Amino acid sequence: MAERLSGADIERMINEPSAAGREETAAKVANGYKDGTLSQSECKIAEDIFRVMVKDAVERVRAALAMQLKHAPELSPDVASALVRDVSDLVALPMLAFSEALSDEVLVDIVRTQDDSRQVAVAERKVVSSTLSSVLVNEGSEAAVITLVGNAGAEIGEGTMHKVIDKFGGSERMQGAMVKRATLSVAVSERLVSMVSEKLQEYLVTHHELSADLASDMVLDSRERATLGLLSADAAEHDVSDLVAQLHQNGRLSPSIILRALCVGDLRFFESAIAQLSNVPLVNARQLIHDQGNLGLGKIYGRCGLPPSLFPAYRIALDVARENERDRTDETPDAVMKRTLERVLTHFEDSVDEHNLDDVNFLLGKLGRAANAA
Repeated sequence: MAERLSGADIERMINEPSAAGREETAAKVANGYKDGTLSQSECKIAEDIFRVMVKDAVERVRAALAMQLKHAPELSPDVASALVRDVSDLVALPMLAFSEALSDEVLVDIVRTQDDSRQVAVAERKVVSSTLSSVLVNEGSEAAVITLVGNAGAEIGEGTMHKVIDKFGGSERMQGAMVKRATLSVAVSERLVSMVSEKLQEYLVTHHELSADLASDMVLDSRERATLGLLSADAAEHDVSDLVAQLHQNGRLSPSIILRALCVGDLRFFESAIAQLSNVPLVNARQLIHDQGNLGLGKIYGRCGLPPSLFPAYRIALDVARENERDRTDETPDAVMKRTLERVLTHFEDSVDEHNLDDVNFLLGKLGRAANAA
């Protein structure tokens, strides 16, 4: 291409009788085009050559063209579109996976009209927009969505991630891909933790000599620890509120997870949970919870529908949490839980009766196992 190409040159290249010759020509011209060594006029001539060669009957000629042009971001849209719609995967897949000359509109159409292998190629792209991700999740195969979720360059909105869980949450491969993403919202993480735990519960019951009740307790312990672990110490207040609201909506804002939060000193979770269950604004709930006379705590607790027999456990755990916050101890959450439980258990040794024994033993037994393990 060092010299200007004439019409005769183009004819000779196109009409080369040997498929190997045409393959070599396609590769050479496309290589010069993508490397930027051609003048503006030569680029136009090269694109005319491409428009003819994308119709070549020999697959390897078109494949040679695609392998070079997949790295040509300035390629004419009509040439790029012709290559990605080629009947041969050897031609289409490299372009789908790498070409920056393809618009989202073309890629969306490919996802909606082409087979699984081409959807996967789109999901592998270095950058996948949130719009394209949404279409892949709504209309793509499971393999394509697993690839998308595992792609660090894919922009996936929170709503789209929820759709992934709705459609493919039961897939262990999908769960693995989601867990390994660099960032997940608290709401998505909580749903994922719950689904993984249910799979674990099934495994425990079917593969080990455990009763269903014991396996359920073990899984609940694991789920609650993992759920509370989603919130970092500097998590925003709205993240705490969002997690509590989602737990409540899905029936997982249990008495045990609320007490567990108190036992590890997470006052924000406890306050938000009480506000959610009592349907009282958070600012008012906090005033009632921390009422110096303890009347406010008893009143708002009564609105929450929590077991009355467990109120002393919450009150004692709250007292310890306040002490820890005031003294700013350097204890680990596990150490705080152990000390809190010791205080709670000491109280219940003298106060349990036949009416509240089952509730107390059920709840504190689970928390006690967690503390002992720590």
